[in-house]
Amino acid sequence: RPPLEAPHHTATAAAMVGGGSGRIRPGAAARASHGVLFLDEAPEFGSAVLDALRQPLESGVISIHRANAVARFPARFQLVMAANPCPCGQYGAADLDCSCPPSARRRYLSRLSGPLLDRIDIQLQVRRVTAAQLRVAADGPRLTSATARQRVELARAAAAERLENTPWSLNSQVPGPWLRGAHARLPGETTAILDRALERGGITMRGYDRVLRVAWSIADLGGVARPGPEQVGQALYLRKGMSS
Repeated sequence: RPPLEAPHHTATAAAMVGGGSGRIRPGAAARASHGVLFLDEAPEFGSAVLDALRQPLESGVISIHRANAVARFPARFQLVMAANPCPCGQYGAADLDCSCPPSARRRYLSRLSGPLLDRIDIQLQVRRVTAAQLRVAADGPRLTSATARQRVELARAAAAERLENTPWSLNSQVPGPWLRGAHARLPGETTAILDRALERGGITMRGYDRVLRVAWSIADLGGVARPGPEQVGQALYLRKGMSS
């Protein structure tokens, strides 16, 4: 079973990425390799602890240097973070008053640095569930875990077949230059919405490549051979709620 690590928000940088004064030991991020690292109440973690994840998210490796040794741990994990909208947790609720001034809300969410958020492919705001939504969820059709697993297996098989003659087997492993190169380059009319977002500064070059990876995953989940404007637009929206 893929590992799941969910450290408490009081975890130190050494507990997150590894360390130790004697023998160097792996942290939660290394133990979550090829699995999920879940950070609940993410803004409550120390800024240094969160920013220590930036390099592993990019390279998939954690390197810890000591005076007498260097340790390298695998770090190919899926990072999932959850956060309240403000310190009191009531901002945006229809029937409750938020007691946090705007400066407190900005200060609270600014604990998640821009470079870290730039490495998060999907960012969603989840509103409180209403009683009507609960009834619809109870009475309507449900996506079972077995069905979801089957869809993921088919999508992964499609990606592996497409990447058969490459060093990679998953969309998350494919580097940006290859996605933008002759092997997988999408037509200009397909990436037009993404190109506009890059030109006006809505996303970085790193974000551009990450949107392409998500678009390919959406296409694989939908049984489409190549992403079209719909898949690229959906991937861009999932990144920061941007539609144009």
